[in-house]
Parts: sequence; structure tokens; C-alpha cells
Amino acid sequence: MKREHILVIRFSAMGDVAMTVPVVYSLAHQYPDVRITVLSRAFARPFFEDLAPNVGFMSADLKGEYRGLKGLNALFRRLAAKQFTAIADLHSVLRSEYLRMRFNMGNYKVAHINKHRKGRRQITSATHKELVQQPTSFQNYQDVFAQLGYPVEIQFKSIFPAEGGNLNMLPPGMCVKKNYEQWIGVAPFAAHEGKTYPPRLMHQVIEQLIKKYPKARIFLFGRGPQEEQYFTQWCEQHAACVYTGKQLETMHQELILMSHLDVMVSMDSSNMHLASLTGTPVVSIWGATHPYAGFMGWGQTEENAVQISLDCRPCSIFGQKPCLRGDYACMRNITPENIVEKVEMVIEKGK
Repeated sequence: MKREHILVIRFSAMGDVAMTVPVVYSLAHQYPDVRITVLSRAFARPFFEDLAPNVGFMSADLKGEYRGLKGLNALFRRLAAKQFTAIADLHSVLRSEYLRMRFNMGNYKVAHINKHRKGRRQITSATHKELVQQPTSFQNYQDVFAQLGYPVEIQFKSIFPAEGGNLNMLPPGMCVKKNYEQWIGVAPFAAHEGKTYPPRLMHQVIEQLIKKYPKARIFLFGRGPQEEQYFTQWCEQHAACVYTGKQLETMHQELILMSHLDVMVSMDSSNMHLASLTGTPVVSIWGATHPYAGFMGWGQTEENAVQISLDCRPCSIFGQKPCLRGDYACMRNITPENIVEKVEMVIEKGK
């Protein structure tokens, strides 16, 4: 009898792919005789490599080797050779829809995600806003597997053991944790301005945290021009700050470090989801977007979310829309004290 083999398709941004991990993990453990192959971009390999014995990973470069219709056809032939018995499209965009069509033509068992666009329009409407919790991404992914005949109950805490990732895999200077130190992660940037707390205010958060916890280490997460500019400045001004991008080479190392943090301060961005995969509590900061859209990190609570009430928010599901007011008050009106208070609450609770 042919062994059941599920293809899970999810490309997109890092945070979206990270949100599939708790569901794929639970699927793998609840159906140990079923093979699961995740198809995504190469960056996602560390999420799935050691997730479970029956989980494999395939990468595909849709902008390179598998670009365009000719590339998608080549990718389909590569996938068809694997003899999958079910296809779970957790992305549902033009490229995955084309692959889905090819699998449907071959009489494969196929299911795809419902993005609940009507509900999302309601919570972001400028004139008739209905602020109602939408199904989470995790629930949406579960629904896909249920359609394929694999109902899943999510039972996931961390990609690492309870004691966290192996610190010996990090550079020697980062691997000492004394009992009296707090390790605090800060990931202050996101892809869009509507999801980014102003750097000037975030610097004040860092200063207040150092004052509150004089023996703390502040690990700054993120890579890019803004990070280079601000992290370099902050590390020069504060000995407690560590620019992780200068010392850690791989995402796997970053995940190991995150697993040992007392708390992560993050935007509604990929670092919120990465920290969530390691079981670390996150103080998340929300501006143009809102937890009700369904993108809160796995295991995180709205209690630890920092946000203010404005008639106009949320104005966007993904944060890319320009501010209707023009001043991004949803972010600028959050005080550093609001954030520090949440961090203190999490640290005290974790003692």
C-alpha cells in the first residue's frame, strides 16, 4: 500500500512560514506514519530540518530556477515525481494556485487556505469598522489539513527542548548567562512604517531597561540598513547592547539565542514569530495592524501586546498602507513607559 505523503506549500515572508511550524509539528506527531514535505523558500530550512522524523523540506527559488510559467511547470514535474498523496496549499497565491491546478488535473487530493478576506475588510474598514477577532493563521492552516482528512490539535511549545537551544553553538563571547542577568531581545524594525516603532522612542525604551536592569544584556535583532545605522550607534553608547547580526552567522544561531531570552520586544514582524517558535514570551508592539487580524505569534497573549485605541486602527492587515492621518499616531503615541512596563511584567512573571 502506498504510504501517505503530504506536500505542504507555503512561500511568502519569514513570519508567515514560521507560523506553519506549530501546525506541521503537531500534524507530524499525531500522524507519525504520514510523510510530510514542506515546500518553501531556502531561508525556512532551519524551521523544519529537525522538527520531526517524518518531516522533510524542499526549497524552490521562484524568482530564479522556477521563475515564470516554464519554471512552475518544471517545479511541478519535480514535485509529481515524489508521488504525493495530498497537497496542502497554505499560501493560495497565483504561483501556488497554478501548482494546485496541475495537481487537481492529476486527481490528487488538494485543499487550500481560506484567508477570510471579508472579515479582514471589516476590521480595516475606514467607515464601517467591525473590530472582531478573525480566525488565526494557525486555525486556517488546521482547516486545510482537516479538509484533507487530517484533523490536527496543536500541541507545540518550542522547536528546542525545554532547556532551550545549545548555547555552545554560539560564539564564545555570547554564551555566558549568570543567574542575576536578564537577557532581553529587541527587534525594533519591520517591513513597513505602520509596523515600526520610531527608533528615537525605542532608544528610550532601551535606556529605561538598562536603568531598570543594570546587569541586563540587550540583544538587538535584525539585519538591514536601518539596523546597521541604529544598532551601531546604540552599541557604542551602551555596553549592555549586543548587535546580534555582527556576531551570529545563521538563523539557527539566532533561534538558539532567542530560546534563552527572558523576553523579546518586537513589532508585528517575523521576529515575533521566530521568538514564539522558541517558547520565549514576546512584548509585541502594534500600530497599523492589530492582533485581531489573526497574526499574533504562537503561544503569545494579547495581555503582552502594546497598542492604543484609535478609530482608524487597524487600517491594514499587513501594515503596508500609508497612514490615513499622515502622522502614524498609532505608533508615535505609544510611550516608552508603556513598553517597559510590559517587559517588567513578563520578567517578574518568569522569575
